[in-house]
Amino acid sequence: MARRIEIDHRVRHPEKQHRPDNPIARKPEWIRVKAPTHPVYHETRALMREKKLATVCEEAACPNIGECWSQRHATMMIMGEICTRACAFCNVATGLPQPLAADEPRRVAEAVAVMGLKHVVITSVDRDDLADGGAAHFAAVIATVRAAAPATTIEVLTPDFLRKPGAPEVIAAARPDVFNHNFETVPRLYPAIRPGARYYQSIRLLDQVKRLDPSIFTKSGLMVGLGESRAEISQVMDDLRVADVDFITIGQYLQPSVKHAAVEKFWTPEEFADLAGLARAKGFLQVSASPLTRSSYHADADFAALRAARAKQLAA
Repeated sequence: MARRIEIDHRVRHPEKQHRPDNPIARKPEWIRVKAPTHPVYHETRALMREKKLATVCEEAACPNIGECWSQRHATMMIMGEICTRACAFCNVATGLPQPLAADEPRRVAEAVAVMGLKHVVITSVDRDDLADGGAAHFAAVIATVRAAAPATTIEVLTPDFLRKPGAPEVIAAARPDVFNHNFETVPRLYPAIRPGARYYQSIRLLDQVKRLDPSIFTKSGLMVGLGESRAEISQVMDDLRVADVDFITIGQYLQPSVKHAAVEKFWTPEEFADLAGLARAKGFLQVSASPLTRSSYHADADFAALRAARAKQLAA
């Protein structure tokens, strides 16, 4: 059961206020992005407001929002804007969420249809307060989007459903095209960075979905810059491959505020290229690794490449 936290809306992360400040390091030149100015960006923003939808693009302060929204790519964040966990890297507000909105699947489907998306990514906050962690709500969103936009491929980025038996079966039965669940960091850093999560639960979840329906592509992502080593990243890659995960994303962690975990290192583009080569050598069908890579960044193009890679593999 989630612990009730009274949210002071002037403080986005009340549970982090007791932590010492971590000064925010100056970003290197390869990290900086331009402020969004494209008119389509504002159209996308207006549509999200009209449909009363939250997006991880805004809630997680994604650096790619200008580029993505200017191309009408927005990652829907369902089940509210308040997360029941308080990960040290995450900018999403924490506390006790509101009840699920029964009409949210319809509103998401309408937005997907209006935007004419070829591929949509749907994620959520953690909902440890719900008996199934929100799995049935995910399934309802998938079904409603399928009905409204049958040509659109669907990618879900889910919580870990810790202590939520039956949740993987519900998601697999809804048959998303891609099932994504992020490891975020290496197991050594979980107690400090993801205190509410369990590394081996994440492995188990990805493995379960793949076993339940091998046709579903599975995907996971890592942040770097929190103090992990290349050897630790390599081990996470091995664990993902044991679970037959198809696609890995690796991006640079950026510190949202002085109350979040500090950036220990900015990995260079050359180091990301090295990690990408390492991942390909381990057998992932698709790899995206760069300083600005995020789970849903260029997800439509990546899905097309992923599907082509599987077809080539099956034809071999």
